[in-house]
Amino acid sequence: MKRIRFICAAWLLAASLAQGQQPLSNKEAFELYGRTVELMESTAVAIPELARAGAPVTENARQALSTLRGLNRQNVGVTYTFLTNVRAYLALYDVVLKPSPFPEAAAKQFNELRGALIRIEDNFRALLDQREREIANPDRDQLSRYAEANSRLGPPQPGRPRVVFLGDSITDGWRLNEYFPDRDFVNRGISGQITGQMLGRMKADVIDLAPAAVLVLAGTNDIARGIPLSVIQNNLTMIADLAQAHKITPLFASVLPVSDYHKDQNPAYEMTKRRPPATIRALNAWIQNFCRQRNYIYVDYYSALVDEKGFLRADAAGDGLHPNSTGYRLMAPVALAAIDKALASLPRDGKRR
Repeated sequence: MKRIRFICAAWLLAASLAQGQQPLSNKEAFELYGRTVELMESTAVAIPELARAGAPVTENARQALSTLRGLNRQNVGVTYTFLTNVRAYLALYDVVLKPSPFPEAAAKQFNELRGALIRIEDNFRALLDQREREIANPDRDQLSRYAEANSRLGPPQPGRPRVVFLGDSITDGWRLNEYFPDRDFVNRGISGQITGQMLGRMKADVIDLAPAAVLVLAGTNDIARGIPLSVIQNNLTMIADLAQAHKITPLFASVLPVSDYHKDQNPAYEMTKRRPPATIRALNAWIQNFCRQRNYIYVDYYSALVDEKGFLRADAAGDGLHPNSTGYRLMAPVALAAIDKALASLPRDGKRR
């Protein structure tokens, strides 16, 4: 009967996958993987030979789980490493000598572990399917996000120069009309985007809107994904070149600092692992020097938000990354002063020569 239930469960999971099952959430996945490691550790106690033979793969699974938690996302490669070690553990269980009679509690745990393996395999396939969909996505840069808003925007009004704020979630979450009333400031931030995606949006979300200037805040997601600084620099350079070619004044903002001050509330709020402060400072140094070389205005949010320890002020963000209202209030005057300075240097029609 147990064998029949196991086969039925496997069939149902396979059927749900065929229908396009979505991956588990990070929280669900990490709970499942954590329980799996617990089962590997506890079941080994019942079989001394398995405890010896299975120790390396159990440790491998434990380390893979630690890596995933540090990344705070379900990396396909690391998930596969975790999966293969769970498989190896159960393969060892099938061949080692077992005590007789076999403890009933251990038998239940092994059944639970096999069920967990099915769920992990199912989730891994769902992650692969999701990755394939992302690769095949015809709108990689999310041009559709602002397509309707762009069509309704209309041209800038005389004497009211337009400025586009191009960025990621930090820009996306900034209600510009509340902080800059009566200004033609257009928000074109998209959460999660990297500099390559913003480069792909330059025509539709910046150039076609005919702004006098574009304020670019980008790079934190590139750093989190391990994109080399040289690639980020190339993308920002091309954004600047496109803006200048269309007589749009580019302004570049520093990447904001991050902090781990709120990790006790949620382990996901430990931001410095994926966004090392030293890397942020290195990118900001390049951006500042780039602006100096090209005579652009450098918008220094970093200095306005960093504390004496070199981290994002605890009161300026609830998660160590995204500004709250306090954070945006600190950023707003920095942005406004930089924009007004840039616009003051332009001819009356608001366009570069």
